[in-house]
Amino acid sequence: MKLHHLTLAVCVLLLVPASAPAQEREFTPHVVTAEDIPPGIHEDSWARVPQITRESLDADGQRAYDVIVNPDSRYSTGLRGPIGMWMNSPLMAEHLFPASSYLRFGADGNRDQRLAELAILTAARALNSQYEWSAHEGLGRNAGLEEEIIELLRWDTPLADAGDLPGLNEPERTIIRVVRELIRDPKLSDEAFEAAQRIFGNQGLMDIAGLIGHYTLVNYTLKAFDVQRPPGSELTLPLP
Repeated sequence: MKLHHLTLAVCVLLLVPASAPAQEREFTPHVVTAEDIPPGIHEDSWARVPQITRESLDADGQRAYDVIVNPDSRYSTGLRGPIGMWMNSPLMAEHLFPASSYLRFGADGNRDQRLAELAILTAARALNSQYEWSAHEGLGRNAGLEEEIIELLRWDTPLADAGDLPGLNEPERTIIRVVRELIRDPKLSDEAFEAAQRIFGNQGLMDIAGLIGHYTLVNYTLKAFDVQRPPGSELTLPLP
């Protein structure tokens, strides 16, 4: 009888997965409070240095400022976040901001935002960037990214363990694989390269690499200036 019970217990253990699927894990976002903000952070920028003002810049700097802050810009209300930190090097910001707009939205604003946000969220997770993830999770959801895919990325679940998820087709799998390999591996594997080239073409693959390079730069900006999410924001990436 004891042997029978032991055999049954072993069989049950073999049937139970080592960890719950990503979709079944529980996570409660943390709401940032004033106590979470480190010492030395300026409230006008939520970073280690104050926000740059247009009046403090010379003519070249003001020209760069106006490239970013203008009525047609997504920063029409003023500088904020990592892009605000770029203005500590105005000429760098002047050149990078148009590239960032192209990489995110395309030349005519026609880039598929669902796939763009998929790439951005994959990069944010691979970089363990709480700021980037928390800033873009809602954007991805609003762009139509399926909740199951967001959870897959949130928990950094391997694609081999993903199973059949709504919306997780070959293009989505390829983007996730490409982004993870670009960040974590010495180079893109031949298999990932060939899949991306076949699905997106050479220009599409270059744009994906450029988009991930851009968000790697954003991540370094956040880390260098210790840019914080402001009080009241939710931190939605489970990190140690």
